[in-house]
Amino acid sequence: MNGYAASLGRLATLVSIPLALALAPAPAATQGLTPEQVVSLRAVTSVALSPDGQWLAYTVSRPRDEAEDRGAAYSELYVMPARGGAARAVVERPASASSPRWSPDGRTLAFGARLPMHDQRQVYGVSPTGGDPRPLTSSPVGVGAFAFSPDGTRLAYTETASEPDSLAERRGSGNDVIVMSERAGFDRLHVQPLDGRARAITPPDRNVRDFAWAPDGAWLAIQVTEEAGADADLMFREMQGVAADGSWIRPLVDTEGKLGQMAFAPDGRTLAWLGATAFNDPLAQSVFVVPVRQGAATGAPRNLTTGLDASAMDVGWVDGRSLWYVVAEGTRSALYRVGADGTRRERIAGGGAEVFSGASFDARGRTFAVAASTARHPGEVWLGTPGGALRRVTTLNAWLERVALGEQSTVAWTGPEGWRIEGVVIRPVAYREGRAYPLAILPHGGPEGISADGWTTNPLYPAQVLAGEGYVVLMPNYRGSGGRGVVFSKGDHRDLGGREMEDVLTGIDHLAALGLVDPDRVGISGTSYGGYLSAWAATRHSDRFRVALPFAGLTNWISFTGTTDIPVEMSAVHFDLPIFGSEGIYMDRSPVTHIEGASTPTHIGHGLADDRVHPEQSIQLYNLMRLYGTEVELVLYPREPHGLRERAHQLDYMRRVVTWMNRYLKAAMPVS
Repeated sequence: MNGYAASLGRLATLVSIPLALALAPAPAATQGLTPEQVVSLRAVTSVALSPDGQWLAYTVSRPRDEAEDRGAAYSELYVMPARGGAARAVVERPASASSPRWSPDGRTLAFGARLPMHDQRQVYGVSPTGGDPRPLTSSPVGVGAFAFSPDGTRLAYTETASEPDSLAERRGSGNDVIVMSERAGFDRLHVQPLDGRARAITPPDRNVRDFAWAPDGAWLAIQVTEEAGADADLMFREMQGVAADGSWIRPLVDTEGKLGQMAFAPDGRTLAWLGATAFNDPLAQSVFVVPVRQGAATGAPRNLTTGLDASAMDVGWVDGRSLWYVVAEGTRSALYRVGADGTRRERIAGGGAEVFSGASFDARGRTFAVAASTARHPGEVWLGTPGGALRRVTTLNAWLERVALGEQSTVAWTGPEGWRIEGVVIRPVAYREGRAYPLAILPHGGPEGISADGWTTNPLYPAQVLAGEGYVVLMPNYRGSGGRGVVFSKGDHRDLGGREMEDVLTGIDHLAALGLVDPDRVGISGTSYGGYLSAWAATRHSDRFRVALPFAGLTNWISFTGTTDIPVEMSAVHFDLPIFGSEGIYMDRSPVTHIEGASTPTHIGHGLADDRVHPEQSIQLYNLMRLYGTEVELVLYPREPHGLRERAHQLDYMRRVVTWMNRYLKAAMPVS
């Protein structure tokens, strides 16, 4: 399994473990989850149900083995009968595939991949019943997102424009200077007949970020920006319509703030999308609809989820009169159906142990598939029918049944101003009633992220590893989090590190009042904005925390704004204050401002290829803590972006988290 040829030679290999055997009862679990097991976990990352509901295609994240070259996990592609049976590998390591899509007639499974026959990522097609993949595109620079036309005769796809000849010549001569305005190319939308040549249908001065075919195939709704880069992608998308032959392009509907997925009603007269309610809305978490015709709105947009105490994450159409949408609902998820006029809203799935963020329906809206996790396992394929129970279809990590996991549940408490705050709590493996345990707090990032009551463990958040080490683990959804609607996600505006941190502190007090934790033995470890809260805990709230482990954390709001790739998103949305004229609060809420008096031992981690939170943020905190005399360590991970992808680095970080937590929190346990 060390070459592409070997991988492609196994394209027809069948997964031979029957589902019934994989789900057979396992011996009683005796050992907790280890870091080595965490880096071997496989998970379903996307799923696509064929239009006739007969086939399931899904991608699986497969980590690299210790003996393999360093790099990110592979993304393998499988297809299997929806009624049950063996799964067939379409693409296996060392190749990767993504974005499985079915042709409208269901005869072709398309996917994006870079296989040996091409130097660039192309779209390939394969029959669900067998055979080798065949290329459907031959882009000279590679294909991004793609979609079949409604009649299945054409593909629309994005392609990043080639760099200008002058730039290529300059680099070829050895002058490799980086000019910031030249760093990112624009993605143009192309349309290609399956039996013909592609042509660009959007102009070179628009960057296409998303698109959807109108049902008549004559035009597409697109989301574009006038600039490239993360800030433009997040904050400045515009919705436009473009003819499928490129003969016209025009404004479609006015929007403000973040945009998400789009979907046309079957008759093409209404467009639905996920969007923000205002420029400072942290998420595209509301469902909007608008009547359309020939690339333009013919009425006013309507928000179908006004006042919803949840965050929409995916949207589509059941039929011409009703939509479905998936929501994060506190720490859970659910699937709803609602009339196109906003009436007759009903939950049709979810709310239980399964946590998912999207759905794939058959053409008649009678069956759907989701990639869902639970507290017991990472993502798997599940099938459901509206109003019925979900049925698990795959089992990727059967060995987890032999691992002892801490009991996991959702807990709620009252934060400042009487706000209801929720979080996910994991009790220690072999938990004993009446014993107060050390507490490990793992705050999510964002701050609009969500700690869901599904699978909680990954290399940067080793929740069940810590539970196996004897910790109560709290993953709080402080104000500013997603999953509770627009008002809640804006609850930390102009107050970063204020009441949201008080939400965390009152969570500690709540668990202590229950007799579950020892409030004098509390540690905290989080990434990105969770890293900010961890650094904030180590400085401004040093009296409450025995140890802190920020990873890729924000430590100086002013220098962060000057070095990040999202200065507009963070200042205009989350701070909700322009940096100019607000320097006082920016610095007051910076951990580096409060190092004097900080006594919390602090382990700082950061990837050296991080464009989101520049490594200088961690270097600042490290140097200033050293100057003050606080016990501190800094570990920098080469090649890593905003996170950790390489197996050795993931293992190293998890082991450091456990070591530092144990060193400062593992005093003798009080006996009940």
